[in-house]
Amino acid sequence: MSKREELFDDDVLIEMTDEDGNVFYYVEEMIIPVDGENFALLVEYKGDDCDCGHDHECGCGGECDCDCEDDVIIAKIVINADGEEEFIEPTDEEFEKVQAAYEKLLDEEE
Repeated sequence: MSKREELFDDDVLIEMTDEDGNVFYYVEEMIIPVDGENFALLVEYKGDDCDCGHDHECGCGGECDCDCEDDVIIAKIVINADGEEEFIEPTDEEFEKVQAAYEKLLDEEE
């Protein structure tokens, strides 16, 4: 289950809830179009603290040079019955296509 939360600093904050009711927040890093459908590259938003114990009092939102590892996921964007965007897990085939498209984008940037 997912929903768009709000805009902050031009980023979209996505709230994701797993099957156990745990809530996670992600920032929509980019949209990757593949085969007429859109997929989102989502990076976990940790707020001012991360699990490594590094204190992010600088207000960087966890985006600094410490060795914190970001949780990154790819989600398929679909429109639900209410006409709102929803983020779902892509199939294995979709995931592979999106991963290849993302790698191609990275190669083009270099």
